[in-house]
Amino acid sequence: MDWKSAGRRNVWRSMLRNPMTAIGMGLLAILTFLTLVGPYLVPHDPLTANMAERLQPPSWEYPLGTDHFGRCMFSRLVAGAQTTLGITALAIVSVMLIGVPLGLAAGYAGGRIDAVVMRLVDGAQALPEFLLAIAITGFLGPGLTNLMISIVLVKWMGYARVVRSIVLSEREKEYVLAARAAGSGAWTILWRHLLPQVFSPVIVLAALDTGKIILTISALSYLGLGAQPPTPEWGAMLNDGRPYFQTVPELMIDPGLAIMLVVIACNLIGEGLRDILDVRSD
Repeated sequence: MDWKSAGRRNVWRSMLRNPMTAIGMGLLAILTFLTLVGPYLVPHDPLTANMAERLQPPSWEYPLGTDHFGRCMFSRLVAGAQTTLGITALAIVSVMLIGVPLGLAAGYAGGRIDAVVMRLVDGAQALPEFLLAIAITGFLGPGLTNLMISIVLVKWMGYARVVRSIVLSEREKEYVLAARAAGSGAWTILWRHLLPQVFSPVIVLAALDTGKIILTISALSYLGLGAQPPTPEWGAMLNDGRPYFQTVPELMIDPGLAIMLVVIACNLIGEGLRDILDVRSD
């Protein structure tokens, strides 16, 4: 077993030994299992309306009752997990694929590349992320694809800034200077020496950002800028249940609890990773 495999095993052991991190991992594992397997086990079609069964209380046939169109709430929650968590995962991967390379290039190359990337980041981050996401989504139009694009356009800048700051502090250290003296090219230095240095902070940032992105997706869908009817999505389900909050509060409570559990799980994992990997927050 090489030292990389041993390091990964030690990280996993440390995470499992931390009670709060283990709880977060357990919650996320259960939710991921329901997301992947649940659609094959749900008792009803989440899109099929049945007005004769509208606003039914929980029962054996409808474990969480029905909504105002007679659709099974449990089936819609499970299907909504695929939408919400799937968009979140795609957004996180896209953000890292954009922000990390740009941060590496800006920090290592400096000069005009650094100036252009950082001025773009500074200008965009002058506005709150949520307001900027609303503006971009409003300009592009409502829909899940445009929602994900707006989140990626807002979030990549934070990753680029974090990666750039790490590269600036690492590029003049002895191991990088030795690699240059040995004739290594810029690509080799970035890939073999600098990318491993930014890996841990980026993973921690992604874990902590997952909860924020889920909240952003849910909030924008709640405002009507995300998933459009009849697509099940937790934020859109909150909006659908709003007129019935006083009479059937579970229409909002159920998707709200689902969002809360995922955010808590991601935050617990992120905090645990930050402590284990010894990543200092700014």
